[in-house]
Amino acid sequence: MGAGGVAVAEEEATGFEVGIVVPKLPRAAAAHGGEDCLARLVRELEDVGLLVERVRGVPAEFIKLSAPMGTLGRAAAEMQMKKLTYIGMELQFEWDQVAAFVTQPDGSLFSWRERFTCFRYLIYGIVNKMDSEISLKFDDKEFHWKQNESLLRRLEDEGVVKLVFPLHDEVKRKQLLRNWALNWHDFTWQPIDEVYSYFGTKIATYFAFLGMYTRWLFFPAVSGLATQLIDFGSLQWLVLPAFFIFVISWAVFFLQFWKRKNSELLARWGINYSFAEYKASANELDPLRHPQSVECVEEKKFDDAPAEKRRLQRNEWSGVLLRIRNNAIIVLGIICLQLPFELAYAHLYEKTETEAVRYVLTAAYLVAIQYYTRIGGKVSVILIKYENNQGEQSSADSLIYKVFGLYFMQSYIGLFYHASLYRDILRLRQVLIQRLVVSQVLENLIENSIPYLKYSYKKYKAVHKKRQEKESPSGKSVRLTTRVEKEYLKPSYTASIGEELEDGLFDDFLELALQFGMIMMFACAFPLIFCFAALNNVTEIRADALKLLVMLKRPVPRAAATIGAWLNIFQFLIVMAICTNCLLLVCLYDEEGKWRIEPGLAAILIMEHALLLIKFGFSHFVPEEPAWVRANRVRYVAQAQTVCSKQLLRSISKLDTKWE
Repeated sequence: MGAGGVAVAEEEATGFEVGIVVPKLPRAAAAHGGEDCLARLVRELEDVGLLVERVRGVPAEFIKLSAPMGTLGRAAAEMQMKKLTYIGMELQFEWDQVAAFVTQPDGSLFSWRERFTCFRYLIYGIVNKMDSEISLKFDDKEFHWKQNESLLRRLEDEGVVKLVFPLHDEVKRKQLLRNWALNWHDFTWQPIDEVYSYFGTKIATYFAFLGMYTRWLFFPAVSGLATQLIDFGSLQWLVLPAFFIFVISWAVFFLQFWKRKNSELLARWGINYSFAEYKASANELDPLRHPQSVECVEEKKFDDAPAEKRRLQRNEWSGVLLRIRNNAIIVLGIICLQLPFELAYAHLYEKTETEAVRYVLTAAYLVAIQYYTRIGGKVSVILIKYENNQGEQSSADSLIYKVFGLYFMQSYIGLFYHASLYRDILRLRQVLIQRLVVSQVLENLIENSIPYLKYSYKKYKAVHKKRQEKESPSGKSVRLTTRVEKEYLKPSYTASIGEELEDGLFDDFLELALQFGMIMMFACAFPLIFCFAALNNVTEIRADALKLLVMLKRPVPRAAATIGAWLNIFQFLIVMAICTNCLLLVCLYDEEGKWRIEPGLAAILIMEHALLLIKFGFSHFVPEEPAWVRANRVRYVAQAQTVCSKQLLRSISKLDTKWE
């Protein structure tokens, strides 16, 4: 085995989880002058209990970090991290009471998000505790480390630390590649618990939703295939209405059973839903939060309760009014700017007679509209900054609603135009096929090729720059030999819009929501569209897994207990599907185009109201959590009350004895 192979093997054997990227100095400069700021950083990291290894790579120098369980446990206790106990209560973590806390599905004490939070707390919590400033230098640059200032923040401000990012665990990554991304034996099966242990709650929840959605798609796919292939004779006129009722019922039950699945996953992972929402809004990943900040808030006394109440009410309603104003700006932008562009495209598409030209026109339109939508997304991010949102998750939800409004208009206005104006179902089917095929091809091409091209370009630049350096021997090949430098050059898993609020799941969920809207709102026009969606999602599961494991950096874990605002969007799309499919049925059965309320059309209107009743009524027939989850929750509450009662009685007895 060569030197590069030995380095990779050693790296795989050590569980390094976080990397710090710093500029690479020439060896002579790095060794000259004694201890510099990097040596001080390494020493401070070791003093807080971290295991440190410095790696000199081609594009930069890397500091890899690992932590013993004791170091993470002490950090969690200092942060006053809340963890679930075996009696079902979220309590402040104590290292000497570790047996009381629930372990993860893989047997570890901390989840990946909790471990990464502890790492950030440790590395950003290194502050200057001396009575004076400390002079540090890097290369020829000298600066001062002020009292009570974070060392890593100072190095970031000075440009010494370029990036802090999580590292892939090579053993677990290869295991997931083999058992998940490259496993095609079962089309929709996924090791969700392993995905949760490796990537965290938010990404595991996305893949659980995608897998369940894909499995459930096989039901309307088979039904749509039968609708298109089987001749029902004299009952043919009932086929589309029956298929429509089935699809709406399917969607309602799917979302309701997803809520059950979600609650089951949270219970299995030991996550308290209500507290997970609190942690998301409190932004627990803030590494410099003072440990006593929560106590300070709790100890705050309000001398004037009515004045405080008025202040909170004023802030609440001002936030509501700001959100209404910002949403109105987005709606006006859609009506005044995007709607004319969409209608112009729909008109040109109708006037074009050649199918090949229509495909080219559709591709050009989808590329052009992306730039418009990105501009709208940037405007949405700016507007959100002026909203009085409670926490980062609330701001992210506001961004989701605004951006989805832009994409909703972009994706469906042309289809509405064809359906309502030309009333030609065959032409509408052609448009649906072209939109679905072209959009899916473009999405998959961009989603999978752009990260690889970015990585290849960065790799080429790093290698080319290394060859130009004097210390590189002539004729010797330059290669990336360590895993950490390869990961550094890979793109991050970020959102295309509002990356400061959302990660790459924003684009993945947006793609699913737009697909769901298309297949639901135009189900009666083309029942076979469910077959295309099912086949696409089977490949999407493996493609997204491969993207996360091979093409991108390991994502920063985020606290999320549900799919959040996307569930409301899926619910909204079901209501829209009821309205649009009733309109399509009217177009089919009112061939003269006179819109007369004859018995057939009246039946369609009655069916619309009945389906709306089904939508809002059936959701109460299926409980949102399984019986065993509810039973465990009730048992935990009873246990918690018993423990608290006993502790309270002991405290009262001690006080009574003291008074006597």
